[in-house]
Amino acid sequence: MALSNSSFNRGPGGPRGRFIPRKEAEHRINHFIRVPQVRLVGDNVTMGVYATQDALKIAQQLELDLVEISPQADPPVCKVVDYNKFLYDKKRKEKEMKAKSKSAELKEIRFTPGTDDHDFDFKARHAEKFLQDGNKVKAYVQFKGRAIMFKERGELVLLKFAERLAEVGQPEGLPKLEGKRMLMVIAPKTQKKKPSASAASAE
Repeated sequence: MALSNSSFNRGPGGPRGRFIPRKEAEHRINHFIRVPQVRLVGDNVTMGVYATQDALKIAQQLELDLVEISPQADPPVCKVVDYNKFLYDKKRKEKEMKAKSKSAELKEIRFTPGTDDHDFDFKARHAEKFLQDGNKVKAYVQFKGRAIMFKERGELVLLKFAERLAEVGQPEGLPKLEGKRMLMVIAPKTQKKKPSASAASAE
C-alpha cells in the first residue's frame, strides 16, 4: 500500500497535506523518489535492496526521511535519516573543510647562498612555528648575478634547513632549481597521539 503524503510531516519531502516546493530540493526525498527500487542504508535499518514503497514504509516507521544520496548508483542509494539533521551535518562538514583549507597557508622563507648562522637560526625558528600551526613552508635560496655558479651552496642550505625542521616537518621533495631560485617545500608532520595517563601507568 502506497504511503499518503500526510504520513510524512517532518521535512521538505514529508509535507503536511499537499507539498508545493519553493525551490528545487538539493536531494530527492520521500515521495519525490520515483525509481522502482533503492539500496537502503542508515542507522537501525537492515541494509539491502528494497522496493521504494517498502523503503518509504521503513522510514515512516522510524519517523525519519528517505533521502536519495547517490542517484547515479544502480539502484540509487537512499539513506533513512532526519533530512534537516542530514543537511545540517553536511553543511557543517563543508564549513569545517573550507575553514581548514583556508587556514592552511604556504609560508615563504628566503635565504641567500651566504646566509649566516644567526639569520639561519632566526628563520628556522619562524618556520618551525609555521609548521606547528599546520602551514607548509616554501624555503628558497635566491641567486643574484654570478652567484648562480654556487648553486651547490644553496642546496646545502636547504638540506640543512630540512634537517633542522625534521621533528616538525617533512620535505615534499629534494631541492630543485627554478630560474635563479632553488626551492624546497616542507609540509607539517602529522602529530602522533600521546599515550593516555592510564596507558602510561600500566607500562
